[in-house]
Amino acid sequence: MPGERPEPSLEFVQLLTSHQSRLYAYVLSLLGDRNQAEDVMQETNAVLWRSAHKFELGTNFGAWMLKVAYFQVMAHRRRLTRDRLVFDDDFLQDIAKDAEQQCEWQEERQQLLGDCIRKLNERYQELIRRRYTEGATLKSIASQSGRSENSIKQALFRARAALIECVKRQGPEEAA
Repeated sequence: MPGERPEPSLEFVQLLTSHQSRLYAYVLSLLGDRNQAEDVMQETNAVLWRSAHKFELGTNFGAWMLKVAYFQVMAHRRRLTRDRLVFDDDFLQDIAKDAEQQCEWQEERQQLLGDCIRKLNERYQELIRRRYTEGATLKSIASQSGRSENSIKQALFRARAALIECVKRQGPEEAA
């Protein structure tokens, strides 16, 4: 039918779902109220979904998402100003810039951590994956591997220490 928008691609859906915590943190930092943040987040997701056909895969989804969220926060604030006192737009814009920088920094740190995990030996990678990605307990990992819980705990400690060192070595100056 003419005027009908195509369904969002699988890649778009994956990007949208993988950025939900980042979106929520950003909106919450601008509004400071969980209920309002959840409402604006839903509105933002609806706009993103309707605008999926406008997004070019391969470009910066996070930046596009945060810009849409910013405009949704502003629209929400305009609706609120009829009811009560709120911060002025310049103040909110400053907070939005800071929140965007924090989101970018967090994304860079996550990429650094992913790089460092890939540098671990296979045994440590497997422990990290089972414990933190799958949510396995120390007891279940020990039982399945035929090792004691204490040895699993020690191995995880060493793996985390190696990750901390790796991230520190790569540091924020390389992440920028």
